Amino acid sequence: MKAQVIAGYGRHYLVDIGSTHPLQAYPRSKRSEYAVGDWVTLERASNDQASILALEARKTLLYRSDAYRQKFLAANLTQLIVVVATEPHFSEEFLGRALVAAGSIDLPVQIVLNKTDLTTHLAASQQRLAYYATLGYSLHRMSATTEPAQVRDVLRPLVTGHTTLLIGQSGMGKSSLLNLLVPDAQARTQEISTALGSGKHTTTATRLYRLNADTALVDSPGFQEFGLHHLSKSELEHAFADFTPYRGQCKFHNCRHDSEPGCAISNAVKEGEIAPQRQQLFGQLLHESEARLV
Repeated sequence: MKAQVIAGYGRHYLVDIGSTHPLQAYPRSKRSEYAVGDWVTLERASNDQASILALEARKTLLYRSDAYRQKFLAANLTQLIVVVATEPHFSEEFLGRALVAAGSIDLPVQIVLNKTDLTTHLAASQQRLAYYATLGYSLHRMSATTEPAQVRDVLRPLVTGHTTLLIGQSGMGKSSLLNLLVPDAQARTQEISTALGSGKHTTTATRLYRLNADTALVDSPGFQEFGLHHLSKSELEHAFADFTPYRGQCKFHNCRHDSEPGCAISNAVKEGEIAPQRQQLFGQLLHESEARLV
């Protein structure tokens, strides 16, 4: 039978076979590289357990990496929602890295600015995000705590028909948004925890909630570091939406878009067409990528 991975911890996975209760599943081979959202072929071992025989072809795979390992975020996504907030102060570098990760696999992105009821830094937050709106990313402003009904009405059309991953740094209010769409999320998380026998660890694990036949939400734990060591220079160039009009226009074909003469990216920065922090982020990501190859 075929099933979808909805949670995992170590070599223990929970899979959805379309029935009321998910099955526990374990890889038959030593390989254990499955992501939440993956479709797999199973062989049932008992009423509540099965063996994973094979991985179905993925449409997308979003993951982060550092110099030593990679961490799957989710597979077979059709969009990403990045949650930021007016307070606490969100990291623009984290946002930029998330956009690059999505751009590298042509995954559409929605940006949600939460906690708009906290007005002290609202104007500054909106100003920081305005640049990304000019790049074509949809920006949605909301307050999950003070306007839950309105927020639910905005979110439902955004996620309907999609498999959506919610990501954000800790403290952005991502869980509040999830709970508006999946009211029993806490109970279902506890069910997953009990099934996997992983206790508190599952509270920091990625998990998929199916809203209906064609709509699913994938919730990921809050994290601060978003390494992209696996992306090559050409993949990075492709992932920066603001670089697109200038790709191939540099004087040198191997331009690093730093201080080389005739660099189209540097010229665009000087003319105010590309934000300086975007060029800086590209340089940082390129350095990380090259360090991986040493």
